[in-house]
Amino acid sequence: AFAQDTSHYYLGLGAGASRARIDEDRINASLAGAGLTTSAFTRDQSGVAYKLFGGYQMNRHFALEAGYFDLGKFGFSTDTVPTGTLTGQIKLQGLNLDLVGTLPLSERFALTGRIGAAATRASDHFTGTGAVAVSNPNPSKRRVDAKIGVGLQYELSPALWLRADAERYRVDDAVGNRGGVNVVSLSLVIPFGRAPTPAPRVAMAPVEVAPAPLPRVLPQLSLPGAATA
Repeated sequence: AFAQDTSHYYLGLGAGASRARIDEDRINASLAGAGLTTSAFTRDQSGVAYKLFGGYQMNRHFALEAGYFDLGKFGFSTDTVPTGTLTGQIKLQGLNLDLVGTLPLSERFALTGRIGAAATRASDHFTGTGAVAVSNPNPSKRRVDAKIGVGLQYELSPALWLRADAERYRVDDAVGNRGGVNVVSLSLVIPFGRAPTPAPRVAMAPVEVAPAPLPRVLPQLSLPGAATA
C-alpha cells in the first residue's frame, strides 16, 4: 500500500498523443513581408510523443524524476501568389527534470502533479519553391523552459504501475515563435528497491478450554473382618 512504502527508485516508459499550435498569422505575415500572398494553407498540429524516465521516490508524497522525451513532428504547407510554395516541419525532443507530488487515494490509486524544467531542442526544416526563397532551411535552437502536468497512477501489482499523464511543455520553434505542446500519455512504471509491505496481523479468537475435572475423594472403607485401631 502507498501508505506503507519507503523510499525507492523506479523506471518508466510512456507514449501518447501530442498537439501543438501552428501560428498561421505569423507565417502569412512573414510571407507578406517578402511581397507574397498566401493562397492556401494546410497544417499538421498532431503528433506522437514518447518518453523514457527514471525517478527516486523520496517518501509517499514526493519524488524527483528525470527523463528523455520526444514530442513528435508538426508542420505546415502554403501556396503563394506569385506562384510558389513554402513547407515547414519542426521536431521537438529533449531532457526534463521534475518534482512529482503524489496524493494517495486508496491502496492502489493515487493522484500525481508535477512541475519541472525541460531542455528542449527544436529542429526546423523549411523548403521553398518558385517565388519563395528560404535563406536558412535548417535552423535549430536549444532552450530550457517550464513544464507542468497532472496524472493518475494505479498499482497493478507491487512490481508494476500504470500511469496516465496530461502535460504541457513550453517550447521555442527556433525562428522566434514561442508556444506550447500538450501531451496526453500512458506509461508503465517499474519500481524497485521497495521495502516489502508487512503482512497484516490477524487476531486469533480466544479458545475456551474446559477446566480439568476435580479429583474424586473416596470415603474410607472398612474391610470385613479387619481389625480397627
